[in-house]
Amino acid sequence: MPVLIVGQQEVSRLLPMAACMDAMAQALAAVARGEAVLPLRQVMPLPGGAAFAVMPAALGATGLGLKAITVFPGNHGTEFDSHQGAVLLFERAHGSLQAVMDAGAITAIRTAAVSGVATRLLARPDAGDLALLGSGVQAATHLEAMMAARPLRRVRVWSRDPARAARFAEDMARRHGLRVEVSSSARAAVEQADIVCTVTSSRVPVLEGAWLAPGSHVNAVGASRPDARELDAQAVARARLFVDRRESALHEAGDFLLARAEGAVGDAHVLAEIGEVVAGAHPGRGGPQEITLFKSLGLAVEDVAAAELVYARARAEGAGTWVELGGRRDAS
Repeated sequence: MPVLIVGQQEVSRLLPMAACMDAMAQALAAVARGEAVLPLRQVMPLPGGAAFAVMPAALGATGLGLKAITVFPGNHGTEFDSHQGAVLLFERAHGSLQAVMDAGAITAIRTAAVSGVATRLLARPDAGDLALLGSGVQAATHLEAMMAARPLRRVRVWSRDPARAARFAEDMARRHGLRVEVSSSARAAVEQADIVCTVTSSRVPVLEGAWLAPGSHVNAVGASRPDARELDAQAVARARLFVDRRESALHEAGDFLLARAEGAVGDAHVLAEIGEVVAGAHPGRGGPQEITLFKSLGLAVEDVAAAELVYARARAEGAGTWVELGGRRDAS
């Protein structure tokens, strides 16, 4: 059977942020309605804090696929992406492999798109002062997603590496035609911001709850292990907590699990899955002074939904490369 191969640059072109946000909203609502099969990801630790993960999912009547990915935090600041691998998309009639796509680009875009969906649903309507903690790939895609979710009037970025933060600010200003301020500290970036995105590789808190302004919204993205967190316990306790999936959060979300272990919150602190807000089963933000927090771990259904969108666009445009890998028995 012919299989479509779609590389990194083509995935990025075929998966525009606004369209990806719409696809993520639909996928998350499907999860909330019970229309997805979504086992917990299988993660194999590797030396030096790296990991190898496999994430399978079935979505609705057509979506079937998996992501196989390596996560090497030590790649930050080098020529290599921290997340590398492939997304495999299958058809449901015969189980044939349809496509193999670059996972790094899909992960970067769909993760930010989900944060964009959460921000659109949970941030105050007048929110527009953005703080980015981190200056890597996810910071860049999150800036794009936040621009799609709300009109931004101010953008600040902080990184442990001031030179990287300065380069990020210059690159984003050139790309988007907006001013990006470099903050001297995480606190300086966050204070008075009404949208905060934590997109670091840190395993210890970079965001303290005392810094958060009333009415702000936080997307906590970088930490995806039970022993790692970007937020301190006070930040979690002060906020109304929404997650991409309860089961995943209760097993993998160090931001929540470590706060729970310290006695700051209990399991009931997880109010809803963001897909329940999309589907109208939960109202989301309750008032203008509330602090809302979306804890993102990343779900395989997001990869499958993104891959389906890329596949459809690639076929329509004649993009990608077709290869013959087999899948049919030899009739002879």
